[in-house]
Amino acid sequence: MEQQKIVLRYVDGKILKGYSLDFNPTRPFFHLQMQSQAPGNQPLKIELKDLKAVFFVKTYEGNKHHKKRKGFLPTDRLQGRKVEVTFVDDEVIQGATMGYDPQRLGFFLLPADSDSNNVRIFVVSSAVKSFRFL
Repeated sequence: MEQQKIVLRYVDGKILKGYSLDFNPTRPFFHLQMQSQAPGNQPLKIELKDLKAVFFVKTYEGNKHHKKRKGFLPTDRLQGRKVEVTFVDDEVIQGATMGYDPQRLGFFLLPADSDSNNVRIFVVSSAVKSFRFL
């Protein structure tokens, strides 16, 4: 399995960066090999219930020259339904999802801004304050 470059954002604001070889959206935990961790060290066990979201990213640094776009353009063609998610910390993200069920651990969101550093986002349901279809 290929390493997935991820950035973890916790509900309390903490951020961790690394790789996961065993992330599964139906399991309550996965393991993170920290970006700065020495090879051979044991990965951290991460509990989904503690997270706000898992960001699958292109790079850890992002593009500081990129102007973030919060919403959709009329020409955007995304798979799934367009949605807006408001997190418990009041951050708002728009994107598209193939399925949303608040009873599940979470759901995948494709960001509205396809040029952002985020390839996809796994939103943890317990960190969602409000959800609406656009």
